[in-house]
Amino acid sequence: MTLNPSIEEIKAAIFYLAVSEIVALMADIEERVETARMMQLAETGFQEWNDREEDIYNLKLA
Repeated sequence: MTLNPSIEEIKAAIFYLAVSEIVALMADIEERVETARMMQLAETGFQEWNDREEDIYNLKLA
């Protein structure tokens, strides 16, 4: 079963959680956001590697 709750539904559901559960949820969300930001930052460091002329994996056989 796949759920697709709206942001408003999620916000409403959070009010039914215990404070300790909200704290744990916040920690999980912060970790997810931090990971996503680090991945975005890491992508910028590899832009110089996106050189089509030096793409060793794009071999053309004659």
